[in-house]
Amino acid sequence: MTVRVGYFPQNNTLWVLRHLGILEQTLPDVAWVDLRTLDNPRVDPTAGLPSGHGDHLFDGGYDVIGTGSTPPVTAQAKGHDIVYLAVSGPRVENGRLVVHAASGIHDPADLKGKRVALGHGSWQTTLLLLALERAGLTWGDIVPVDAYGDAAELFLTGEVDAWVGSYPFLTRVEQQAELREVIPTEGLFSHRSLWFTSREFATTRRAELAAVTAALQLADEWIRDHPADAAALFSADDGRPVAEWEHALRTRPWGLLPIDDDFVAEQQHAADLFYANGLVQRRIRVADAVLPELGELVASR
Repeated sequence: MTVRVGYFPQNNTLWVLRHLGILEQTLPDVAWVDLRTLDNPRVDPTAGLPSGHGDHLFDGGYDVIGTGSTPPVTAQAKGHDIVYLAVSGPRVENGRLVVHAASGIHDPADLKGKRVALGHGSWQTTLLLLALERAGLTWGDIVPVDAYGDAAELFLTGEVDAWVGSYPFLTRVEQQAELREVIPTEGLFSHRSLWFTSREFATTRRAELAAVTAALQLADEWIRDHPADAAALFSADDGRPVAEWEHALRTRPWGLLPIDDDFVAEQQHAADLFYANGLVQRRIRVADAVLPELGELVASR
């Protein structure tokens, strides 16, 4: 049977795996689904989280996907029966919320009433919610601007007051403007990459899931050992300088880790904030999406 794997550049491991052909050595019948070709309309970020990539596990889109921390929470809150497969190490150097140095915004409390650009429904929503909570604010206290493709430009032209940016996209902005960091990722949450699947796939196609997990580990090892070559794969897709991608890749951890109690607690805290702020309409229990036996697939490498 075909194994459908969703991929996009923002999950570096899957992007490289797609281009190296490693998975095909053990699973010849692989269908690669570019998530950028799937329906993902822009939404009003004040109205709740977008449907997210997790939905496509259940509409025939794919069987396995890797994202940031938010999409599986969104999927589970919509009633989808997801299962976490693995996580990366913390990626606290990957992104942060910045403002122009001349701005009057110095700490998260100063964001009240301000326009904040972010990729809504991504890890950036989690970062912002956690920072607002610490400042005693809610989602309703800011003006979120959903800006996946043009956030850097909106920030540089002053159309938004703050931006939750990530590398390599932050690199160009750092070269063109004097910035102030208002919200670092470190100290708020671990910002891990993660991979998940449906419970049906996890329980009925375990051997194929094991092959996917092993291939992901091999892809990470290759990126770690060949960052310049990996950067060239990303640069060929978006035209961004290889050096910017290489910088981003060199600052990230590589290797898959099993789901542990600390990660579950962090995800639960975030999920509770999503619900409290009206960004999802259903409380969830993150632990329900954990199958302890899947940890053996990751730890065996």
